[in-house]
Amino acid sequence: MSTTVYQKRRAAIARALKAAGGGVALLPTAPEAVRNRDSDFPYRHDSYFYYLTGFTEPDSWLVIDASGKSTLFCRPKDLEREIWDGIRLGPKAAPASLAVDEAFSIETLNDKMPALLANQKAVWFPFATHKGLETQVDGWLNKVRALVRLGAECPQSQHDLCRLLDEMRLTKDAHEIAILRRAGKISAGAHVRAMQTSAAMLRSPVKGGLREYHLEAELLHEFRRHGSQYPAYTSIVAAGANACILHYRADTAELKAGELCLIDAGCELDGYASDITRTFPADGKFTPAQRTLYDIVAAAQEAAIKVTKPGKRFNDPHDAATRVLAQGMLDTGLLDKAKHGKVDDVLASGAYRQFYMHRTGHWMGMDVHDCGDYTEPGSKPRAEKDMQGNTVMRKPSRILRPGMVVTIEPGIYVRPAKGVPREFWNIGIRIEDDALVTAKGCELMTRGVPVNADEIEALMRG
Repeated sequence: MSTTVYQKRRAAIARALKAAGGGVALLPTAPEAVRNRDSDFPYRHDSYFYYLTGFTEPDSWLVIDASGKSTLFCRPKDLEREIWDGIRLGPKAAPASLAVDEAFSIETLNDKMPALLANQKAVWFPFATHKGLETQVDGWLNKVRALVRLGAECPQSQHDLCRLLDEMRLTKDAHEIAILRRAGKISAGAHVRAMQTSAAMLRSPVKGGLREYHLEAELLHEFRRHGSQYPAYTSIVAAGANACILHYRADTAELKAGELCLIDAGCELDGYASDITRTFPADGKFTPAQRTLYDIVAAAQEAAIKVTKPGKRFNDPHDAATRVLAQGMLDTGLLDKAKHGKVDDVLASGAYRQFYMHRTGHWMGMDVHDCGDYTEPGSKPRAEKDMQGNTVMRKPSRILRPGMVVTIEPGIYVRPAKGVPREFWNIGIRIEDDALVTAKGCELMTRGVPVNADEIEALMRG
């Protein structure tokens, strides 16, 4: 792939440093992590580092100064280690391959970094993302201070590089959007496969029953066979009452006819995530109670989709979905009208949180819960209600603009409780899609798997 996109991003960081009065930016990639004894977890690069380099090897650093010069530190060529661990790019090939100005062995990092920091106005690095990084930077700055008598100047201030990168990453470019679309397509196909497998295995029962891990295996197979490198997060495959546990992970529970299954799963492709949730009847046919609540959640998602467009604020889809959910809770008796009043009363009191306790979306991109402020930069705080109904001072939420990617994921989760109609007990439903904000509205990049209840049943019959 062309390095131009990464050059443009590094140039944008250099311009930001210059506008801030000068300085130098330091950025390490993620370290390798031991799983147990002599086995490592599968390596995954740091998202910020990859965003500026496209480089996936561990033990690497990037340095950018306000003039636009970029310096890479990476692992040296080592024929012995390459036999065991794979081919390394090496410092000699890095400038041409990654379009950086110069590259050195990571083994020289501590020797060369003080010179790169000397005579810079400020140093920028990611705060609170790499354990021990602040101490490492302080050590280099102390070496620069030791050279003051020789005429060197030490950076006088330190700044969070994430502040600059978060704003850049919040709005996706054409390169990123193309990957996100493909990731969404792969993940949608995996959900279709899981739905069809569920229905087929319940029609022709297997020894030991259909288990959550069977459907997880179908997801992983579909992700990988289409070129995805990893799951974007640990897949949720929740049978029956397990769907009422928000962060449940696929385990050994049996899927049974007459119960729902909630799957929240997405692949990671070329460093970018997808995030889809579908809830479906394990045997392919909704019961009346399941269908009633499912249609409420689907209507809530549709209401949120309609207000996901430029000029609206990040909170608007949540507010639209919550209003539909709250009305549905009143209509079905989940919330007693005599006790809770009308929909505006339910919204004001927060009574709906018994059955809907999370937000309707989050930013998505390289990370599933992607970076970026949720409040509008430069705005003034104002009084509003928090999730517990308390009055707090907050900035208004972010204005949606083309190129932003958000999830839209309303849900209803009904645990057994006094006063709650028994036919709804242990039903958990969530519907989630990935939405790209466009010039006129939004594009749902994950609709390769149906949402409409009739369409889900038809798919599972097939």
